Amino acid sequence: MPSAMEGSEGVEEGEILRYEETEDDNVSPTDLSELLKEGTKESHDRAENTQFVKDFLKGQIKKELFKLATAALYFTYSALEEEIDRNKDNPVFAPLYFPLELHRREALVKDLKYFYGEDWKEKIQCSEATQHYVDRIHHVGQHEPELLVAHAYTRYMGDLSGGQVLKKVAQRALKLPSTEEGIQFYVFDNVSNAQQFKQLYRARMNALDLDRNTKERIVEEANQAFRFNMQVFDELDKIGRSLTEEAQDGGRAVHDGKGDLRKCPYYTDKLGKAGPSCPYHAAMALAKQPLVQLILAACVAVAAGAAAWYIM
Repeated sequence: MPSAMEGSEGVEEGEILRYEETEDDNVSPTDLSELLKEGTKESHDRAENTQFVKDFLKGQIKKELFKLATAALYFTYSALEEEIDRNKDNPVFAPLYFPLELHRREALVKDLKYFYGEDWKEKIQCSEATQHYVDRIHHVGQHEPELLVAHAYTRYMGDLSGGQVLKKVAQRALKLPSTEEGIQFYVFDNVSNAQQFKQLYRARMNALDLDRNTKERIVEEANQAFRFNMQVFDELDKIGRSLTEEAQDGGRAVHDGKGDLRKCPYYTDKLGKAGPSCPYHAAMALAKQPLVQLILAACVAVAAGAAAWYIM
């Protein structure tokens, strides 16, 4: 995930974390960790400069949008960890198998229960951009498992680095409980020292028996993983712009009657189930009723008479 940026409710100045926080004198330029570090710098910079990420890091994040981002992460990590489990004994990935330390799916389930309730599964769906990401992870895990390293590196190393800054930003901006409900995704209870663990993970990556061509393919796959993430960020940014109003407690936004009705969070077909109607469209439907129109006309006549009397 991206490093921190300055913001009033977001990141403190100088509070910057990246994947590689310290230099390791024992690494070689041909080590996979170094190739990934150098080969993804440009993608990393582009990702952290997407509008969604910049707003997030400044603490400008709506709760409804944060919930959607959490759902996207759930689908992503469900796919990633399914494929990691599939390849846990495969020599091209086995040394990087740390389910107790790293896996995020169960933490994301806790977050989704906090935001959506016990019936959270019925209230979320995989977005188009997230589905493309998920499909690629499944393809890699089943057909090119050596490239799974790229997806694990991109996600988990970011979660242990810049993700820890995002945790504090979200907690402050959304006024989440100090007991860390809603941000369990960022809590790694089984990693006592993130920096040491990342050094161990990089050392395990560097010990994989990979030729130069495979390493280059992994770097390219990591760049593709960044592109998938940026597509998800852009999708979230578009959704965020459609949320024209939001309750202080993070309630549903109200559609203003403009643009695509399907973007309205109250649009019941979006959830595939019956739900509360959009206040705007409910009011418009009520206004079309003959009795209501008669009452409105009478009110207008009375108001006009009162105004005429006042002017005279």
